[in-house]
Amino acid sequence: MYSTHQLSWNVIIPTEKLEVEGLLLQKAIVIRLLEDFAFKKASKDLGYFMYVTTLKKIGEGIVRKHTGDVIFPVEFNCVTFKILRGETLEGVVHKILKQGVFLRCGPTDKVFLSHQKMVDYKYMPGENPFFINEKMPRIKKGTVVRFIVVGARYVEEEKEFQVVVSLEGDYLGPVLKG
Repeated sequence: MYSTHQLSWNVIIPTEKLEVEGLLLQKAIVIRLLEDFAFKKASKDLGYFMYVTTLKKIGEGIVRKHTGDVIFPVEFNCVTFKILRGETLEGVVHKILKQGVFLRCGPTDKVFLSHQKMVDYKYMPGENPFFINEKMPRIKKGTVVRFIVVGARYVEEEKEFQVVVSLEGDYLGPVLKG
């Protein structure tokens, strides 16, 4: 789920930001690193980029011939979040369909629980639809659900993971509060 990594990226500082010296240049490099980190959002191998924890090293800048921009090699530590097959996690229901429910788990809201993977649950339509089971609490919008990950795939164009989950197993289903 959560893990730490040491990464090396190149940070490009535009020419107009280079008139500053010392700490202001370092600040510009850090700000650009954080912007790039947020823009990349996720990768197939590491998962979602959550946050930078430590700036380890800023290398010497290399000037680009045609633009005059400067590339700085930067080493840093960060935390990532990746959902793996077989993990037991919890998510919050945010969308209910006849075919199943979508949950939010960490930074993703594309966690799908099919009605076929909710043993003994029945869909109840209406203005606020929900799934009901005689032995367990209802699954409705806002319900926290413990599930097992059946599969996950990375969609490069969206920089998102799509996850399929199940309630088939012990201690899975709606989490009782209190």
